Amino acid sequence: MKKLFVYLLLTAMVVACARVPITGRKQVNLLPESQMLSMSYDSYDQFLDTNNVVSDSDNRTQNLKSIGNNISAAVEKYMKDNKLTDRIEGFEWEFNLVQGNMANAWCMPGGKVVFYTGILPICETNEGIAVVMGHEIAHAIARHGNERMSQQLAIQAGGVALTVLLDEKPAYAQNLFLASYGVGSQIGQLAFSRQHESEADKMGLIFMAMAGYDPREAVDFWQRMSEQSGGQQPPEFLSTHPSHETRISDLENFLPEALEYYNP
Repeated sequence: MKKLFVYLLLTAMVVACARVPITGRKQVNLLPESQMLSMSYDSYDQFLDTNNVVSDSDNRTQNLKSIGNNISAAVEKYMKDNKLTDRIEGFEWEFNLVQGNMANAWCMPGGKVVFYTGILPICETNEGIAVVMGHEIAHAIARHGNERMSQQLAIQAGGVALTVLLDEKPAYAQNLFLASYGVGSQIGQLAFSRQHESEADKMGLIFMAMAGYDPREAVDFWQRMSEQSGGQQPPEFLSTHPSHETRISDLENFLPEALEYYNP
C-alpha cells in the first residue's frame, strides 16, 4: 500500500508540474483546480455571510471594485495574449470590503477577493490599493494556495487525499483551506512562504502596471506597512516572510521590469 501511495504521488507530481506565469518558476500542485474553485466559492460565501460586508453603495467599496475590475481585466488580457487562459478558467471575479481592524486582504481561487477596512489607511491612495490588489490576485494566478495546501495535506494529514479528508473531516479540511490563503491573518502573517510572497510581489507589480497604476507606489506602501508594524517583526531567518527591508529592496529591483508595462 505504501509503495502504491508513493507511486501515485510521484505520478501526480509529474502530471501537476507547471510553470508560474511571468516568473516561469516550476511548481507542483497536487490538488485538482476544479476542487479548489468549488471550495473557494463555498468558503467565500460563508465568509461573507458571517462578516460585516461594507455596502456596495459605500464609496470605498465602489472604488475597491473599480480597481479590482481594472486589474482583473488586465490580467485576463495578459493571459489571453500569452495563451495562458487555462490559469483563469472558471474564475468568477468578486471584490468585497469587510469591516475589520486587520491590515489584511486576501484572494481565494477564482478571483474571490476581500479587503479589510483596516488596510485602507495604509494604502492611502488608489495606487496603494492597487499594490495590495495586484499582490493578492497574483497569489491566485500563481496558485500558491494549491501549493501550500498540497504541502499541508502531506505534512498534517499524512498524505490523505483531499476528497477523503472532506468526507471524513470536513471542518478540518475547510480550516486547512482557509489557513492556506491567510484568511483571518494579519498581512504580515499570511500562510505563504517567502518564495510565494516574493513571487506575488513581482507579479503584482506587473499586474498593477498593466492596469495603469504606478508600480513605484509599492515601495512607499511597504515603507508605510513597516512603520505601522512598529518593528514588531521576527528576524527574517525565523519568518516565513521576507523582512520589510528585504521586501522593499526586492521591489526596487523589480521596478524596471514592471515599468515597461506601465502606460498611465
